[in-house]
Amino acid sequence: MTSPIARPPSAWALAPVSGLAGLAASAAFMPFNVWPAAFAAVAGLAWTTSRTGRLRAAVGQGWAFGLAFMATSLVWQTEILILSYTALTLTMSLFYAALGAALYAGRDVAWRPLWGAAAWATMEWATTVIPFGGFPWMRLGYTQLDSPLASFYPLTGAASVTFLVALVGHLLAALADARPLRPLAALAGVGVLVAATAVTGLPRTPAPEASVNVGWVQPGAPGGGVYGLGAPRTIALNSKAETGRLMARVRAGEEPEPAFLVWPENSTDMDPREDAPTLRAVETAVRDAGRGVLVGSIYAEDSREERQTVALWWDDHGAALVYAKRNLVPFGEWIPFRALLLPLIPELAYVGYQSVPGPTPGAFAVTLPDGGHLMAGVVICYEVIYPETVYEAAREAQVMVVQSSNAMYQGTIQIDQQFAATRVRAAEMRREILVVTTSGISGLIGPRGEVVERVPDSVSASGVHAMPLRTAITPAMALARPVEWLTAGLGGVGVLLGLLSAARRRTGGTMDVQRPAVGRAKES
Repeated sequence: MTSPIARPPSAWALAPVSGLAGLAASAAFMPFNVWPAAFAAVAGLAWTTSRTGRLRAAVGQGWAFGLAFMATSLVWQTEILILSYTALTLTMSLFYAALGAALYAGRDVAWRPLWGAAAWATMEWATTVIPFGGFPWMRLGYTQLDSPLASFYPLTGAASVTFLVALVGHLLAALADARPLRPLAALAGVGVLVAATAVTGLPRTPAPEASVNVGWVQPGAPGGGVYGLGAPRTIALNSKAETGRLMARVRAGEEPEPAFLVWPENSTDMDPREDAPTLRAVETAVRDAGRGVLVGSIYAEDSREERQTVALWWDDHGAALVYAKRNLVPFGEWIPFRALLLPLIPELAYVGYQSVPGPTPGAFAVTLPDGGHLMAGVVICYEVIYPETVYEAAREAQVMVVQSSNAMYQGTIQIDQQFAATRVRAAEMRREILVVTTSGISGLIGPRGEVVERVPDSVSASGVHAMPLRTAITPAMALARPVEWLTAGLGGVGVLLGLLSAARRRTGGTMDVQRPAVGRAKES
């Protein structure tokens, strides 16, 4: 007969361990980049939830983990509003409380590490959906850019990397149990799989079809809080001025001739259709450049009190092509339940008009100075954490650009976290990505997610990069979402098996329930 663990530690005694595990999770992300800490974080939560005696205690361990993780990782939100930081931290920590419950439910199921890893995948999948379109910002899969697991990005995407990180973490936790040989063997198997994938280097980065010189402008902004772009039109005038400096260097032969230029998201903070000084600033810059400019702007509809964040292909014919941002930041670009919440929380007025998402992928057929044409893929800021949005643009594009406006988070870790997520997308697609921001971090990311160039924040800067033209589709671009659904479904199966096992025990069924070899107590 299987003997129970005598007197499980109290939830209060285990909570500090869970909290430390949550801090380890934060350390795994940029800018700290202690990627092995991700394994320790998972192992810590797996260990505490396996030693709780009740479901409620396991939920508490998950919540302690989530509070420590989210409170330190999302601290940049205090630049906007303390209330929004508090609400976001509490909301996201509930996902980890649910994860604690799932891990507790599967504690007696065979192959517990496998189901535990799948439970992590299920939890992260849930963050892509709820609340309000999801907030999949702090995914474990974003921590392994510089580890051997990075080989899996172009194969099956970041969600599969989350699963592998969680699997290794659960196997490490299982080593503390009574029979460690099987988890050791499983860890060795995972190591062989990772090594084999890393050695093969598949899929290989295909040779580029050609290359194109792309100019970029980081205009610089005052930074800090909601009004980080500065006084009205400041950012548009800065964009124009930095474009002039760039083109002066081009004419002097200090920079190569660009085929087109890229400005960041919100490089004009006012609608150029309605504001004459903003229109003049853009038109002057385009004339000075003598080629098309990808402008980031705002389209406002005063009559409906709505707006769109847009990327505009602007040439001597004006704004010829428009892409409207599709994934919007809740409580940053739009207010859920606006009619109810705005009167109750007047501070939310900083959001301004309600943003409306665009309907189509960000891909432009742009005309080059020599009369040739090029498909340019565009992703705007927050959209980089939604892989399908990025993939849909890339499937039609030859070069990829991310426009971003991070002035309100200048000097915080948010900028590093977003740059890392963009690196992951580049690694998944085996494509270069040019990141252009209002005040940092702009830079060029290579096809394996490596940083080719990175410009500091809080400065004005500009330059020209030669970007290879690529159209190849990696396995991740086709398989990442199905793999995520599969691993998320496995997590649900693990919970179901755990519930069935518990029901058999409660109803007096056979006591010889199949339990994992790892973590099985000695039998008397």
